[in-house]
Amino acid sequence: MAKSPEEMAASMIAALKEKTGKTLPEWKKIVAKWEEKKHGQIVKRLKSEHGVTHGYANLIAHETLGSAASAQPSDDLIAGQYSGKKADLRPIYEKLIKEIRKFGKDVEIAPKKSYVSLRRSKQFGLIQPSTATRIDVGINLPGKAPTDRLEASGSFNAMVSHRVRIATEKDIDKELLGWIKEAYEGA
Repeated sequence: MAKSPEEMAASMIAALKEKTGKTLPEWKKIVAKWEEKKHGQIVKRLKSEHGVTHGYANLIAHETLGSAASAQPSDDLIAGQYSGKKADLRPIYEKLIKEIRKFGKDVEIAPKKSYVSLRRSKQFGLIQPSTATRIDVGINLPGKAPTDRLEASGSFNAMVSHRVRIATEKDIDKELLGWIKEAYEGA
């Protein structure tokens, strides 16, 4: 089974001293003294001045700013996405996740603040409750011609090439799952 974002972060934190020469508390002390307070600025400085690789610089910045995956449990992020007017969309999300997990043990479900990233070795899709009545499924299928249903992503999200709009559980059909699986196999 793929590791959760929290497990991956914990593994990286455990390896931080070996990989960078300093522990997380040591890095936090260093970064706390800097004028830079934005994530991207911190990552850039860690990489340029300290030779920290991007992944570890990203982790240090997130942990220092309190925006890390470990700072907010995955369940809380999902609950936040499907609350209020979007609460009725939760069963659609749950059905999608159930079907996507069948693709393989290496499927990683990585909740973010406003969407859930679907990953394997790289992101192959995402699930986002876009309105009170619709979930958008972003699918990464570069080079595939759009159709009426499999739209070009346009301004929806630059991390995926296509989007499919879902309003009911019935919209989760063989066609949709076929596109998602194709993206998964290409990741």
